[in-house]
Amino acid sequence: MKSHPFRLGCLITLGLLTLASLASAAATAPVKIGFLVKQPEEPWFQLEWKFADQAAKELGFTVIKIGATDGEKVLSAIDNLAANGAQGFVICTPDTRLGAGIAAKAKSAGLKLISVDDQFLGANGQPMAAIHHLGISAGKIGADVGTTLFAEMKKRNWTAADTAVCAVTFEELATAKERTDGAIGALTAAGFAKDHIFKAPQRTSDIPGAFDAVNILLTQKPTVKHWLVCGMNDSAVLGAVRALESRGFAADSSVGVGINGTDCIVELEKAKPTSFYGSMLLSPKRHGSETVTMMYHWIKDGQEPALDSRTTGILITRENFRQVLKEQGIRE
Repeated sequence: MKSHPFRLGCLITLGLLTLASLASAAATAPVKIGFLVKQPEEPWFQLEWKFADQAAKELGFTVIKIGATDGEKVLSAIDNLAANGAQGFVICTPDTRLGAGIAAKAKSAGLKLISVDDQFLGANGQPMAAIHHLGISAGKIGADVGTTLFAEMKKRNWTAADTAVCAVTFEELATAKERTDGAIGALTAAGFAKDHIFKAPQRTSDIPGAFDAVNILLTQKPTVKHWLVCGMNDSAVLGAVRALESRGFAADSSVGVGINGTDCIVELEKAKPTSFYGSMLLSPKRHGSETVTMMYHWIKDGQEPALDSRTTGILITRENFRQVLKEQGIRE
């Protein structure tokens, strides 16, 4: 039986109105964005969450903060976000090798995805360039550490023959390797002898892991008078400083520069200077605020962010750290 033209027109109109209504409802639905971090107790991630909340308050969306410390917790968190009406999430993954699985899970749940801090790795071990990412310009920041260390060596009139580099490494993490490689590259480019640069591989990426690694190196190199210390973060350098102190090295015979700037404040506040000279302060404000802001506009306005965005660091020392932390909104 043929459809009546008027009835057919009404059905088409009704269908279009329904689709428009659904689209309007989706457009006006409250925006909810997940923010998953691998170490929720760490100051860096607490600050990322703080600045994400500030952006949410200014723009009018909700941030759902979840600590996801392993792969199982990540997958469970994605399910929970989807069930709670989130439209996307930002994540610092507990393991970069989980990237493909996280991306697949996000796609199946209909959630937009931005990785932060640590970039996903594919099955071939290479960065997943198709996943939106806001990260750190690790090589540049590492190079800044190396340049700072070389300048301190020159300022202190330490001779090349008596000085060595202790590079506390954790090369299982690509970002960590880029940082220490950047520092070593800057030192050698400045003329530092390659045969005076020694790596101290960490078994664990924390202060005790660095302490143990550097203790082994110091036993192997007992004749070095002055040490320049770099590592993937503040904890690596702090562990090295503690090991140096146990062997009698102080601020006049060794100098270390960390990366992060949020995990060394107590060290910089000490009344008596230690070998921990300073740190390249990364910006948890940018990483927390910019990622959720990009996600918000992607969800609400269809503005897809750049696939790869990078931030750099600011050198903080005992002399300037209070002012810089205030300027960055980390301290009052």
